[in-house]
Amino acid sequence: MKYDLEVKDEANSETIEAYLYYEEKRIGLGEAFLEHLETYFDRITANPEHFPLKRKPYREAFIKRFPFLIVYEIDKNKVIVYSVFNTWQNPEKKTK
Repeated sequence: MKYDLEVKDEANSETIEAYLYYEEKRIGLGEAFLEHLETYFDRITANPEHFPLKRKPYREAFIKRFPFLIVYEIDKNKVIVYSVFNTWQNPEKKTK
């Protein structure tokens, strides 16, 4: 069963910020980031329990090609993404 995906506003803002940053570094890199992120969203919605439970009820999926992790929880038949967190940032921001 594939789960529905809900991406919270903060996660959307973080995604846009990352996209703009990567596009500034190299044209097309932002698009590559979005495609890679979409692949992870597909993997999460297909099998949300695959990624580790870090602090109940939150799970974290590390993105391999880019220094980001996706913080989400499973709620019935829905995956709620709270953050697309840049791991090069201060880790204290993740806990907020």
